[in-house]
Amino acid sequence: MSDREPLIITIDGPSGVGKSTISRKVAEALGFTYLDTGAMYRAVAFFLKQQQVDISDVSAVAAGLENILIELTTPAGEGDDVGVLLNNEDISGQIRSPEISMLASRVSAIPEVRAKLTKLQQLIGAKTNIVAEGRDTGTVVFPRASFKFYLDATAETRSLRRVHQLKARGEQADEKEILAMTLTRDKNDSERAIAPLKRADDAILIDTTSLCAEEVLARILEIVAPDRSTPVRNKPG
Repeated sequence: MSDREPLIITIDGPSGVGKSTISRKVAEALGFTYLDTGAMYRAVAFFLKQQQVDISDVSAVAAGLENILIELTTPAGEGDDVGVLLNNEDISGQIRSPEISMLASRVSAIPEVRAKLTKLQQLIGAKTNIVAEGRDTGTVVFPRASFKFYLDATAETRSLRRVHQLKARGEQADEKEILAMTLTRDKNDSERAIAPLKRADDAILIDTTSLCAEEVLARILEIVAPDRSTPVRNKPG
């Protein structure tokens, strides 16, 4: 891998494990672009729902994809999610609901959707240094990434984090319902035929169950930039 090629760090893991928060912090610390692939799938799910497209109708989904333009914008402030523009309309807040989260899981199993978004993500990665966050960034989207991480935590911990996140936004959240949805999404993401959720063979596993975001960030930076005064180096390969 040429030193002149953009550096890519992938951070994968199941829903609610803290990928977005950690990826954003790593990108900020290194001056990299933060690529939230999950937000892109949420945007597609939102679009198909908005257009009342039957996601079981592959031809209808494929036709819908021809009329979709997704752009990611820099988070408005520290701790905020990445901004998402769908056909020039800001839908950042609308795609973070549990309903869209579940629909995104189903949509992400559609080959035509994955092919389109994977290509878009790879084009972004070819232009600039990125921290890519998702479920298959280290296995499918960027298999030759400079560094790969896989975050995990118990389902109970992840669902509780989601409940706190929703309540912080002033939204109602039932703990039992969110836990059930978390387990269902884990099953859907892990068992889908196309690009299932799994840890890449060369990805470093970090269990975040008992770690705060700053502790996870510190562990990652110790690996990718042990001497913060020097640039991140590629691993051999």
